[in-house]
Amino acid sequence: MTPPSPRVTGLALATPAVTRGSHREIDHAGVQRAARELLGALGADIDSEALQETPRRVADAFSELLTPQPFRATTFPSDDGYDELIVARAIPFHSLCMHHLLPFYGVAHIGYLPDERIIGLSKFSRVVELFARDLQTQERLTTQIVDWLERELQPKGVGAVLEAEHLCMSLRGVQKFGSRTVTSALRGLVRDDSRTRQEFLALTTRRQHDQ
Repeated sequence: MTPPSPRVTGLALATPAVTRGSHREIDHAGVQRAARELLGALGADIDSEALQETPRRVADAFSELLTPQPFRATTFPSDDGYDELIVARAIPFHSLCMHHLLPFYGVAHIGYLPDERIIGLSKFSRVVELFARDLQTQERLTTQIVDWLERELQPKGVGAVLEAEHLCMSLRGVQKFGSRTVTSALRGLVRDDSRTRQEFLALTTRRQHDQ
């Protein structure tokens, strides 16, 4: 669905590199100190050889998990007049629950009904990662993805469905292993037109064995 390269070169509209307003600067040394204090508070022997590098590794891990890669939201004119749904299914993601600092992970299904512009298909994964690498709730993550696509593309409609397992549910509390939480956000015709909504939900909730 991406236009051929001559048209991309001549007419692509490249926005500035994407940055998120809430993106934080991570104090790597501060995270190491906090990790060391946490280990001590948990009763661990922080002077043991096995734990000597743990604070640094914890800081490295959180820095990686909370730092998205910038990218350019390049869009292209929809010269061919394509006016049907464009859907990307089962985009893997992982994020950190802001309430417990435990991971949640799953897949995102994203689709939009184009108007005047379309976006490169690889950017679906990029925008999911952009917002997933944060202290998150699944509800907010779902909404942020849809809001970004709506802002960048101004499509006739857009929607996202996220399915995820939360380790704060699997490993603690109710300990329901394998349970998945599903959230959705719909905008424009994907929400307001019943036929388009049904088609979008049918495409994004279809299981692997049905394909």
